[in-house]
Amino acid sequence: MTPVETVQAFFRAMEDRDMDRALELADESIFYENVSLPPARGKAAFVKQMKGFEKFVEGFEVRMHAIAANGSTVLTERVDVLTVKGVPIDIWVCGTLEVRDGKITLWRDYFDWGQMTARLVTAAPKLLLSLATGR
Repeated sequence: MTPVETVQAFFRAMEDRDMDRALELADESIFYENVSLPPARGKAAFVKQMKGFEKFVEGFEVRMHAIAANGSTVLTERVDVLTVKGVPIDIWVCGTLEVRDGKITLWRDYFDWGQMTARLVTAAPKLLLSLATGR
């Protein structure tokens, strides 16, 4: 697979919530970071962050707007849609991924905290209703 195909396969696995398939595409030394949040260094730390993510997010969709590669570096511009308690929250994200020998060694995402906060504020009434009604 090319680096772009590896990244696309990785995101498909994440969308399918198939952590085993996603981890097959992650290097043992993967470095994962949502910029401004604490990073995960190594596969064990990456798995721990992803398992924490899965506790709160019941659905994950990637709407890829652009993807480009320069050698082993893959750049993405996308909207990630996180579904929490049945409420979709869309977040604009740009990411840098490095692929070596068919494995992702770096996944670094950048997003706008202002937009993220606005999306959460907008979703809050629906989330509260979902929590109150148990749906």
